Amino acid sequence: MERIEIERKVESQAKKFFEKWREFIEKFLDPNEIKECMMQFTNTTWYYSQKDMNRLGVLEISFPVVEEANHHRAIAMLHYMQGVLFSIPVSRCSNQCPPGTRKKTRQETIHACCYHCDKCSEGEISNITDADNCIKCPDDEWSNEKRDQCQPKIIEFISYHDDTIAAVFSSLSIFGCLITSLVLGIFIYYRDTPIVKANNRNLSYLLLVSIILNFLSIFLFLGRPIDVTCRLRETTFGIIFSIAISSLLAKTVMVCVAFKSTKPGSPWRKWLSVKLPYTIVLLGSSIQVVICLIWLSISPPFQDLDTQSYPGKIIIQCNEGSVIGFYSVLGYMGLLAAVSFVLAFMVRTLPDSFNEAKYITFSMLLFCSVWISMIPAHLSTRGKYMVAVEIFAVMVSSAGLLACFFFPKCHIILCKSEMNKKTFIFSKNI
Repeated sequence: MERIEIERKVESQAKKFFEKWREFIEKFLDPNEIKECMMQFTNTTWYYSQKDMNRLGVLEISFPVVEEANHHRAIAMLHYMQGVLFSIPVSRCSNQCPPGTRKKTRQETIHACCYHCDKCSEGEISNITDADNCIKCPDDEWSNEKRDQCQPKIIEFISYHDDTIAAVFSSLSIFGCLITSLVLGIFIYYRDTPIVKANNRNLSYLLLVSIILNFLSIFLFLGRPIDVTCRLRETTFGIIFSIAISSLLAKTVMVCVAFKSTKPGSPWRKWLSVKLPYTIVLLGSSIQVVICLIWLSISPPFQDLDTQSYPGKIIIQCNEGSVIGFYSVLGYMGLLAAVSFVLAFMVRTLPDSFNEAKYITFSMLLFCSVWISMIPAHLSTRGKYMVAVEIFAVMVSSAGLLACFFFPKCHIILCKSEMNKKTFIFSKNI
């Protein structure tokens, strides 16, 4: 509202007040006092208050000639008429800014009473009228839709109660454990058949147990993370996968050594012993154990609260602690898988009735593909989706080892039993 309009309103209301005041003094004051008061009233001025911009048009009146009793009565009547008979002009050209907004002075005017009402930004509130600035919410709280109060942020993790993805992963994990246990039972039941005995059946048992443990380790990734589960989840799957890949590496080495030792006088014959495959498994998994122990002793994983990645959410996640330690575990797994893949690919064409190198080649190819694609996906996601990527990688790689290596053998054992006999092997070799 411009100053001229305010003055016009003040003048109009002053006239109304003068009429009411005249009625009052004619009724209550003596004739000798009326003339002096009227003259004093007409000489008073309405003025703009610089301290209180909401009170423009303040009337200052004194009654020195009025008797004391009538003086108090006149003052009381004056205050009554000011508050009831008319409203004092308001010094604003904008509506009041409600809670949830803040005042922003218009660029086209220099008057402080002319402003816009801007809504507070996300994470900020104002709980008073005509707030000059918005207040930022604490780190664990967020503004509501009206921006007039802070409320607790939503806590996010893969919950058993609220997330369907947790039920899906749990079901797939249990199903994978049951299938792997069934395969283990088949191998134990047919343990004396040639296809099971070929290339160290104990390594096959160890590999199947490792796959079962890999499926079970998924439950460490589900639920609310705590320091203990954060330490276990990152190291458990690394050690178990190292045992599984070392078992496949030992099988591949034994195929290669067995073929090399068929020649008379071959120096490879001295490596044909029961101790060699177990030594490979023990050595391969021990190095991973040492890496994990160093990681846990220097900078172990811990529970972390991420309040910045997503507005209005607190992501409870596991912080790796040492990024070098985390990628050292993955790097060593990749090294074992790469060595197994290369060695199995080299010996895949060896003339052996039960050459497992072909199955190992496909298994390691799938394993390496999954974990290579997991790394960029792991780096580009946050919160529970990052955990879902890790769970997916563990499940797919475990299922790949089971399907590529053991399903063909189970097919022969259950559906083509004639191929699981010594007579078939001897006739084929002849």
